[in-house]
Amino acid sequence: MKKKLLIYAHYYYPDAASTGQILQDLAEGLLDSFDVSVICTIPSYSGKIIEHYKSKDYYIEEINGVKVYRVHVPEFNKASKISRIINLAEYYINAKKITKKIGYHDYILAVSQPPFLGGLLGLYGKNKINNGTNKPKLIYQIQDFNPEQIEAVGYFKNKIIIEFLKFLDKNTCKKADLIITVGRDLVETLKRRFNYNDIPKYVMINNWINDKEVFPLPIDDENVKKFKKEYGLDNKYIIMYSGNIGLYYDLDGLFKVIEKFKNVKTKNNRDVLFAFVGGGSFLDILKKYQIEHDMNNVVFIPYQEKNRLVYSLNAADVHLCVNSKGIKGVSVPSKLYGIMAVAKPVLGIMEDGSEGSYVIKEANCGILCEPMDYDAIEKNIKFLIDNENSDSIINMGKNGRRYLDKCLRMDLSINKYNDALLSL
Repeated sequence: MKKKLLIYAHYYYPDAASTGQILQDLAEGLLDSFDVSVICTIPSYSGKIIEHYKSKDYYIEEINGVKVYRVHVPEFNKASKISRIINLAEYYINAKKITKKIGYHDYILAVSQPPFLGGLLGLYGKNKINNGTNKPKLIYQIQDFNPEQIEAVGYFKNKIIIEFLKFLDKNTCKKADLIITVGRDLVETLKRRFNYNDIPKYVMINNWINDKEVFPLPIDDENVKKFKKEYGLDNKYIIMYSGNIGLYYDLDGLFKVIEKFKNVKTKNNRDVLFAFVGGGSFLDILKKYQIEHDMNNVVFIPYQEKNRLVYSLNAADVHLCVNSKGIKGVSVPSKLYGIMAVAKPVLGIMEDGSEGSYVIKEANCGILCEPMDYDAIEKNIKFLIDNENSDSIINMGKNGRRYLDKCLRMDLSINKYNDALLSL
C-alpha cells in the first residue's frame, strides 16, 4: 500500500507561479511511490478569481491522479501590501480548516511560500493529522529564505518584527524531519542561521523545468512565428525577461540601462527590443517609466499559459536572468532552467557565489555581472548585440541545454525527492 503524502502548495496548476508549476511536476512525479494530495488556493496568482471559484469555501478536484483541495481566498492587488497580507492570511486560515478534514498522511511537504506561513502550515499539519500513534514526517522545502528576502530589498524594515519572523521560520527548520533547499548558497544561509552548530538534517535538490515540454525549436517554427507576430517581435533582436515582474530583481535600475538602447540596431539591421513577459507588483511602475521616457524599445507581454511557454521562450535571442543585490543565499531564479531548456544564451545579473552564477559558470551558458553594476550590464548588452548570431553566443545556448540534460533534468530531481522522503 502506498504511503500518503500531503503537499501545502499555496499556488498550483493552472496558476502561472513557477513554484506552482514545479510542485505540479513533483506531485505527479511521485505518484508511483505515494498517494499524493495538495492543499492550495483557488486559481488566483494574477490577483483575480474566475466566477467558477467564487461560490464555495473549498473545492476538491483530481488532476492527473493528484487529489487537490482548493481553498477560498479573496481577490487582491499585487501592488498593495495590505491586500496581499489579507489574501495570505485567509489562505493560511482556510488551509488549516481543510487540513482537519483530510485524515492522516505519512509525509507532509511544506513549502516556504507564502513566507513563514507555509512552514507554519507544515507544523500545524504535523501535529493535527496524526493517527494517534504516529505523526507525519515533515519535509520543509525552502524555495526562499524569509524574512531575509524581504529584508534584502527593503520591503519591510521593522527590526523587531523581522527578528520575530526569523525566529518562527528557524523554529520550523528545527522541527522539520528534513529540510530541502534549492541552491548551494541557500545551504550556507541555513548553516548561518544555526551558527554552524546543531544544523537540522538537510539536502540540496535543484529546481527544474519540464525538459520534455520546454525544448529548443527552430527559428521558423510556426508557433514561434505566430507568437512573434502577435506581439510585434518580427525582425527584432529580442532580449527577453520572462517571469515574475516583482520586487527582487532591480528592474527599475535595469530600465535605466535599457533606455540607453533606444533606436539601436544590430549589424543585420534588426531593431533591438526588450520583451518583458509576465506580471507582478512592479509591472505598472515599469509601464509608467516606459511611457514617461518614450521607450519604444520595450514591449510588455502577458503571462503565457504553460503549453505556450516553449514558444515564448524560443522567441528570444537572449534571455535576462536577474536578481537584486542581497538575494544571494536567499532565493534561486527558477527562470534560469527554462532559458537553458530552450538553448538560449543567458545574460545573468546576479551575485558571485549564488546558485544561478554557479550554474551559468559550470555550464558556460552565458555572461555574468553583478547586480547594480550598471556599466557592466550596459557593456554586456552591447557585447551580445555586437556579436549577434556569432558561434560563441549560439554555443552558449547549446551548452546550457547540454548541461541541463546531464545534470538538471526534472526526472533526476524528482528521483532525489523520492529517495529523500523514503529514507526518513
